[in-house]
Amino acid sequence: MADHYTRAFAAADYVRSMHKTEPRLAVILGSGLGNFATQVEGATTIDYSDIPGWPVSTVEGHDGKLVLGTIGGVTVAVMQGRVHAYEGYSMNEVTFPMRVLGLLGCTALIVTNAAGGINKSYGEGTLVAISDHINLTGTNAALGRNEARFGIKEGAGQRFFDMTAAYSPKLRGLAHAEAERQKIPLPEGVYLAVLGPSYETPAEIRAFRVLGADLVGMSTVHEVIVARHMGIEVLGISLVTNMAAGVLDQPINHLEVMETGRRVEAQFTSLVKALVPQVAAATA
Repeated sequence: MADHYTRAFAAADYVRSMHKTEPRLAVILGSGLGNFATQVEGATTIDYSDIPGWPVSTVEGHDGKLVLGTIGGVTVAVMQGRVHAYEGYSMNEVTFPMRVLGLLGCTALIVTNAAGGINKSYGEGTLVAISDHINLTGTNAALGRNEARFGIKEGAGQRFFDMTAAYSPKLRGLAHAEAERQKIPLPEGVYLAVLGPSYETPAEIRAFRVLGADLVGMSTVHEVIVARHMGIEVLGISLVTNMAAGVLDQPINHLEVMETGRRVEAQFTSLVKALVPQVAAATA
């Protein structure tokens, strides 16, 4: 049976056979944000199910397509949706696409998600630059035998790797400057990840607030862990699609998540599209 690196390398080879231009930057689109992929020019679209070893999305709002082409003259690989551990996938499977994107040549990542707002200053539809994360999923994507070959930059791929600046301060600075130019509010916040799929209880949200969390969700942190292991620079952006349990006196449902994504789509697209060439230049 092929090892994890060999499987990821084979998947990267398949993608190269479908699209010859090496992507410089990866974008992962969270729930309700998949329409951003329509911004890709000269697009080659590949179903996840066609890529060897690539896990298939099963959640509404995650189209399950890899879109390759250019945005603002930058070669990109855009994931229309992701998979989650709560779908029954292992962490190796959840982060397999990130491994493949690194092997394809991506040296920067813009990772996005739909999140619940813990910070009471946020409103539904707020875009938030992720400053740090808290991993409460009970596991880590870097578990198991270390595979140094995944390190795409000098010094990367080590058994023990630094997460002090997991979300690049330099790239956050670019995001804040662009948001100010476009008059888009962009506060910073700490993202806390849980395993899911159930939404959190009000008591859990109160505990998370004490821990210093501003946002809560069921994705992102393991993709970021793997990206940093490989030496990939990360900009994280959350869309607050709902306030977390107990913040407002109302139940939470996935339809609300999708609707908020549609409502903020133009603002999100404008910001991220403008950031792609800036992030690519800053990480060249």
